[in-house]
Amino acid sequence: MFYRLLSVVQRQRTRRGWQNCSSARSSASAADAHSVTLPAQAQVVICGGGIMGTSVAYHLSKMGWKDIVLLEQGRLAAGSTRFCAGIVSTARHLSIEQKMADYSNKLYQQLEQETGIQTGYIRTGSIFLAQTQDRLISLKRINSRLNVIGIPSEIISLKKVAELHPLLNVHDLVGAMHVPEDAVVSSADVALALASAASQNGVQIFDRTSVVHVMIKKGQVTGVETDKGQIECQYFVNCAGQWAYELGLSNEEPISIPLHACEHFYLLTRPLETPLQSNTPTIVDADGRIYIRSWQGGILSGGFEKTPKPIFTEGKNQLEIQNLQEDWDHFEPLLSSLLRRMPELEMLEIVKLVNCPETFTPDMRCIMGESPLVQGYFVLAGMNSAGLSFGGGAGKYLAEWMVYGYPSENVWELDLKRFGALQSSRTFLRHRVMEVMPLLYDLKVPRWDFQTGRQLRTSPLYDRLDAQGARWMEKHGFERPKYFVPPDKDLLALEQSKTFYKPDWFDIVESEVKCCKEAVCVIDMSSFTKFEITSTGDQALEILQYLFSNDLDVPVGHIVHTGMLNEGGGYENDCSIARLSKRSFFMISPTDQQVHCWAWLKKHMPQDSNLLLEDVTWKYTALNLIGPRAVDVLSELSYAPMTPDHFPSLFCKEMSVGYANGIRVMSMTHTGEPGFMLYIPIEYALHVYNEVMSVGQKYGIRNAGYYALRSLRIEKFFAFWGQDLNTLTTPLECGRESRVKLEKGMDFIGRDALLQQKQNGVYKRLTMFILDDHDTDLDLWPWWGEPIYRNGQYVGKTTSSAYSYTLERHVCLGFVHNFSEDTGEEQVVTADFINRGEYEIDIAGQRFLAKARLYPVASLYTHKRRKDDVELSDLHGK
Repeated sequence: MFYRLLSVVQRQRTRRGWQNCSSARSSASAADAHSVTLPAQAQVVICGGGIMGTSVAYHLSKMGWKDIVLLEQGRLAAGSTRFCAGIVSTARHLSIEQKMADYSNKLYQQLEQETGIQTGYIRTGSIFLAQTQDRLISLKRINSRLNVIGIPSEIISLKKVAELHPLLNVHDLVGAMHVPEDAVVSSADVALALASAASQNGVQIFDRTSVVHVMIKKGQVTGVETDKGQIECQYFVNCAGQWAYELGLSNEEPISIPLHACEHFYLLTRPLETPLQSNTPTIVDADGRIYIRSWQGGILSGGFEKTPKPIFTEGKNQLEIQNLQEDWDHFEPLLSSLLRRMPELEMLEIVKLVNCPETFTPDMRCIMGESPLVQGYFVLAGMNSAGLSFGGGAGKYLAEWMVYGYPSENVWELDLKRFGALQSSRTFLRHRVMEVMPLLYDLKVPRWDFQTGRQLRTSPLYDRLDAQGARWMEKHGFERPKYFVPPDKDLLALEQSKTFYKPDWFDIVESEVKCCKEAVCVIDMSSFTKFEITSTGDQALEILQYLFSNDLDVPVGHIVHTGMLNEGGGYENDCSIARLSKRSFFMISPTDQQVHCWAWLKKHMPQDSNLLLEDVTWKYTALNLIGPRAVDVLSELSYAPMTPDHFPSLFCKEMSVGYANGIRVMSMTHTGEPGFMLYIPIEYALHVYNEVMSVGQKYGIRNAGYYALRSLRIEKFFAFWGQDLNTLTTPLECGRESRVKLEKGMDFIGRDALLQQKQNGVYKRLTMFILDDHDTDLDLWPWWGEPIYRNGQYVGKTTSSAYSYTLERHVCLGFVHNFSEDTGEEQVVTADFINRGEYEIDIAGQRFLAKARLYPVASLYTHKRRKDDVELSDLHGK
């Protein structure tokens, strides 16, 4: 019966091993929770005794931290962990999620041997079904990525599906993917095993103890107030699951943790006439919106319906998660799908329909990391119904983050700092999770966009651009134009176009790119993050010299491209900085860096200095004028010479444009094409835009969007942070040594790591790949994350790609590694190693030949040449 999980919790807690280790460390059981005394202080306090909290405690204790207290408001593993379906699946779209799930799988497998507590681990394997060709393509893309990181997976025939699971109806399928090492476990037992091991390593565990709020002083965690007293601490970890949002808001300094709960349904049946074997493969029928696993001879089956039911919008109202009310009418579509997939279940008796809460985040990715506002406040929550799969790996990465200052993998896609406070509106979260939950099983084609919570942050030009055919994408809550639909195009068809192949917007973006290269285009880039750093003395220059890798002691008016590095030499940010005056600097960063960059700067700036850091993103509308005629448009509008002799590259000057004064004009475009960036006080935005478009008519001006920008920057080998660059990428690995002041003798964060890397060599190199035998019209397109092969051996994956309308070929950027064929260990990657390889890019299982190029490749684009005439230049690079 379902309630077996309740007895599991109680049974495990009375076992001798658990009881001994608990009492040895003053852990409280349900019987004596009210009699114990909490310690007065600890290094770390963890809130939440489910999979996440126990995993963090387990890994911190394994890494040598012992002074840890774990608090659970109810009983251990009695929250949403108790209701988990128990499926451990490694088939994920994101590489970091695949790695977390793979680690979790291996951890759970050995936990029983380590702790003596049975976790119910059974290796069943998973079968992912495809009812459409597009779904099969999606599975093939995942399959390629699983294989290269060592997770066995294969695309299998329908005959093989029927052999692995004879009860399945396979007649409407077109294919499937088999992941043989996926597993099922008892989630409550896993949490208890993790808690037991943590307790044996010194962690003190107290249940029936509620956290009232976290105490904070001068932006630093100082302690925790509970219903049983206070604990002083340096670190606090919010693993409160359903209540993480509420707990974050309860602090003296509220912390935004954007997540929201929805009801999640699954049913349990009595055993079949011939009971299902416990190792029967788990089935995921995403097109049918259901999953199915073996359960005590019968089945457990649930899914993610199209019309989810959000709950707890008003806030916290339960100590422990209880089974919510049954709703058979709501579950009926999923039940119908189950019976279509397994017709023999029609006469099977159902034991129970379970209704339990699950938490979801605004972008379908879990939340981890340190708060941007409070040092020592860490979060691990919002698992989007994949908590068991991610729990082991997520706990490990967060523990590494706390102990070492950074995790061993790039986790930016999961970092709490990818969100701002604007994503924490209860209304926004309620509406967004109603879209997110169905999306878990919806087909995810490249460049899809969320439909809810839109028009949250807009440029003053939004309505004007929208009326001219702009089609919008969203980044960090900001609306950005993708492209502009001409009047003669079918707007509805373009909006509904979803494909892994050549998209319907291809010709539109081609015309925008052509205009950028031959005339002039305007792109609204107001979403970029903009900071001003000023001081009364020389402090601004001094601190920026320490925080950034390039030399910022340049003449007033000059612009410097630079990186903000961490101690390992990796990019925390990639930005452009203009020196406005001797003591004032203007910093431009990627859109989604607004919170992360602010937190990094505040963390490293002296508290008692005369420095002023101001976020001026909202103060300026940014227009990017790209193209050879941009100089003519601006010259006519400003009555000032704008030629390179008078206005050199990477130069910034305040000037008038039309009637508006105080416009910051910069001679750069973020793409390598000629042109200017105009940073316009928002009250002048509409006037300047109208003037630019009016004067530009004679020069063939038109609007363009970010898709054209992407094509231009990738064909020029311009790497972007968050896509190609991350916290584990150094300037030396992507051809940016010229942007580092290594030889100037100045200290800056990351300098020692770069000096050592320069001496020892780099172990990966950012490389451009130009696809040779790829048919743009007929073949699947590369988008991102495709495996790269050198001489038949896997060496890395693509980080971004675009069609180059100049070369008339696809261009991919990606990192190449040098793995030893004997040991598999990484070796130094030289230019010669790149040069001598024969490369292929794997797109959904099909490999395409590619030519590799190193930075820079300017000679490729001296003038426009047709594909047949392109004579690719010799390799460049050091």
